Amino acid sequence: LSFLAALCSAGMAVYILSRAPRAFVHQIFAGSLMVLAVEAGLTGMAFHEITYTEVTPWQRYLLYPYGLAPGIWLLFSLSFGRANYREFLRRWKWAAAGVFALPLFPLLLFPEEIFLGAPITDESSRVFLSLGWPGYFFYLCCLVGAVLVLMNLEKTLRYSVGHNRWQVKFLILGAASIFGARIYTGSQVVLFSFLEVEVQVVNVGAILIGLILIARSLGRAKLLHFDFYPSHSVLYNSLTVLLVGIYFIAVGVVARAFFYLKGGLEPVVTTFLVFAAILGLAVFFLSDKLRLQRKRFITRHFRRPRYDYPRVWAQFTARTASVSTLGTLCNHVVNMVSETLEALSVTLWVWEEQEETLSLGGSTALSPGKDGPLRIGGKGTRNLMQTVCQETQTIDLGESADGWKEELKRLLTGPSGETKVDLCVPLCAAGQLVGILAVGSRVGQESYPFEDRELLKTIGDQAAANLQTLRLGEKLQQAREMEAFQAMSAFFIHDLKNLASRLSLVTQNLPVHFDNPEFRTDALKTISQSLDRINGMCSRLSLLSQKLEIRPRAMDLNELARRALAPL
Repeated sequence: LSFLAALCSAGMAVYILSRAPRAFVHQIFAGSLMVLAVEAGLTGMAFHEITYTEVTPWQRYLLYPYGLAPGIWLLFSLSFGRANYREFLRRWKWAAAGVFALPLFPLLLFPEEIFLGAPITDESSRVFLSLGWPGYFFYLCCLVGAVLVLMNLEKTLRYSVGHNRWQVKFLILGAASIFGARIYTGSQVVLFSFLEVEVQVVNVGAILIGLILIARSLGRAKLLHFDFYPSHSVLYNSLTVLLVGIYFIAVGVVARAFFYLKGGLEPVVTTFLVFAAILGLAVFFLSDKLRLQRKRFITRHFRRPRYDYPRVWAQFTARTASVSTLGTLCNHVVNMVSETLEALSVTLWVWEEQEETLSLGGSTALSPGKDGPLRIGGKGTRNLMQTVCQETQTIDLGESADGWKEELKRLLTGPSGETKVDLCVPLCAAGQLVGILAVGSRVGQESYPFEDRELLKTIGDQAAANLQTLRLGEKLQQAREMEAFQAMSAFFIHDLKNLASRLSLVTQNLPVHFDNPEFRTDALKTISQSLDRINGMCSRLSLLSQKLEIRPRAMDLNELARRALAPL
């Protein structure tokens, strides 16, 4: 079993690296899987060489990949699915360095004190290794590292929506099963200060289960390129911390109850059942189909509306009220529509009237191109957009679409048909088209009833008004910037004209008074001052290309006035 896990993990690492060898997240993920492959292989060797008289070298070798795994997986969890992963890596650099270095500290400095004495066997021939304080510290650091990995992966899952969530869900669940098992085995060591050798098989089994889940996720997404923007607050509202806390409390209660009752199931078995139940509930409640079936059941049997409309509208208002950029507004709109309607793919296209194209504003399935926003359409698209703007209801682009609807469907799905579009909402404000909201199929391939279409139309109308307001605000800001630039240009041109006049007088009088020493002295002084003024103007102009940052400090105003008047 161990060698099978090692072979599968190494094979998947090679496959991941071959898909995009230069992508940072692929390199880190391949390295993470290779560490698991080495750990699984050493686990198999340790079981083949197990003795009842001494700790084998394989048991010590196994600790090195086990200690490296949390660090490299933490780097993967910080970079996977995050468009701003460099910022996260910079903020977490000291924590990541600690997760890498602290487990290796006892292994390198106190290798002989990790395990104390010879192995211990009980009446059922189970082998236990007693830990010294370096070993206890090692497993405690690995346990903390595993929790940090799960916290970051949980944050990525919570910020994914729609089609992207459908693609990454099983990869995150696979990693959660691997490190959930490590939390289980590590907690046994931390609580009882003994390492049961047979329990290490749990980690190998978790690796196999995790690889199966990861393989299913890779079947849905060939590349690991996703753009989420999670918050930097990691501990706030973290389900991982809650589950780990409940788990440790349950382990302590079970161990104490077994100590007093001395009967029933063994504490290791009972603890494993508690862990399996918590993990099973987490996997169960992550099902999108379950959430959709629950809504349908409540609507059908309790005669409740499909949506809590006041709450939906309050959430939409709260998300979009303080938005100041077009891209942020588009992302909020598509994420909310995807979460509310359980749609896998939601895309908002912004209409560029001058270029006659639709540019990608936000999407749960598409990502911006390397050369800028993705654009579709071109010359001849204006007539189609005028027809779309005349529609007052949600446009159905199902299988029976024909005429201009078929043309619109081909435009929105693209030449390769990579995004399926079932519904389309024209975003019109003040009689002008500002964008198109395209909604793909929902979870379970279910159709959209009348309530969904009406809610989608209402959200689209409000989104159109917000888009139009932001675009008008951007145009006003550009006009103000141009006005400020013109005013500033007038001052610079005035200064340049004065300098040009001074230099012109010097050049006109130079042939006549060149032999006069006083004239040459004044001419050199005038040229030098003019050059200083030009250099000062260039340095001030260069500041316009940089971000202005005000740094107030105390200074003598008289000295400032003297320096300003010195060139005059």
